[in-house]
Amino acid sequence: MTSIGASSGMVDWNLAVATATRLVRPGPEVSRDEARAVVAELRRHAKASEGHVRGFTRMDAEDAHDTPVLVVDRPGWVRANVAGFREILKPLLEKMQERRGGSPGGAVLGAVGGKVTGVELGMLLSFLSSRVLGQYETFAPAGRELPAGGPSGSPNGGGRLLLVAPNIVHVERELDVDPRDFRLWVCLHEETHRTQFTAVPWLRDHLEGEIQSFLAETDVDPMTVLERVREAAQSLAGGRPEGEEDDGGRSLVELVQTPAQREILGRLTAVMSLLEGHADFVMDGVGPQVVPSVAEIREKFQQRRAKGASRLDVALRKLLGLDAKLKQYRDGERFVRAVVDQVGMDGFNRVWTSPNTLPTKSEIAKPADWVTRVHRKAES
Repeated sequence: MTSIGASSGMVDWNLAVATATRLVRPGPEVSRDEARAVVAELRRHAKASEGHVRGFTRMDAEDAHDTPVLVVDRPGWVRANVAGFREILKPLLEKMQERRGGSPGGAVLGAVGGKVTGVELGMLLSFLSSRVLGQYETFAPAGRELPAGGPSGSPNGGGRLLLVAPNIVHVERELDVDPRDFRLWVCLHEETHRTQFTAVPWLRDHLEGEIQSFLAETDVDPMTVLERVREAAQSLAGGRPEGEEDDGGRSLVELVQTPAQREILGRLTAVMSLLEGHADFVMDGVGPQVVPSVAEIREKFQQRRAKGASRLDVALRKLLGLDAKLKQYRDGERFVRAVVDQVGMDGFNRVWTSPNTLPTKSEIAKPADWVTRVHRKAES
């Protein structure tokens, strides 16, 4: 296994990878030949999706070919995400490391160390690794086993597109839908994300700046973060400890917010709603032309999204903030559809002009307000 980096400090990243890899559920049963065929088909669909998405969105993504498409298994998804987490969380973890020595919980954290945190993070990643179908990794550091695009700061931002083959096969079987159609449908969604970041050069840096501002405002004792990670991990091990009260279903992110962070999170929520909703809109817009059974797939997939797999799944989705992500899909898609209906695709694409033309959180809920601000004022 390729080293993710130093194991000392707040999180033992290598142990997180090892734990998740050990605990990850096996994928669906497929023969070696079937597996090769799935990988080859996903690569073909990813390539075909480039033209479909660009034609529909009218977005110029010349640098997309520099971002690799990686068809991975569940452990591969874990390794990629640990590398990304380590990169984006570095400033926060360094800050927490400085505070550890002087904090009331410093001695305890010193004894527990990054190894326990690594184990518990690994447990969470093993849970998530069986649920993700695809992902555009915006902040992906390149590695020997997991190449990324050009260097950070280049137009493509060093990203990579991940397609998690065993999860795609599992869901297409669970939904009992046409495999060829479902695989292309998934690729259309993920290719839209790649197009967003490769066609809009400033988007990656803007998003990273917002995330780093959010993390810089974090004013929380390291023990609090550790306890929240442990709480999520305990849910995996059999639920909340006996006698512990419910905290109201707040997510990990909500539990560490300061007032300044709430403002930043509002902007981040709006951007993520836009990106996810746009991907859903494009996926459904292109779908009828190239995915014959798109209506059946969409209906069954929406039902699956809404109900979750189990009581445990619902509890973890709440704690990890995944319910908020589902809401982003719905709200963002409604925003994109409403704006396109009013001003057309080219009019909608003004959203990519600069950070100032991104919708606010309130505008996501009221698309007409965005149209008024961006279009009517520009024309007056």
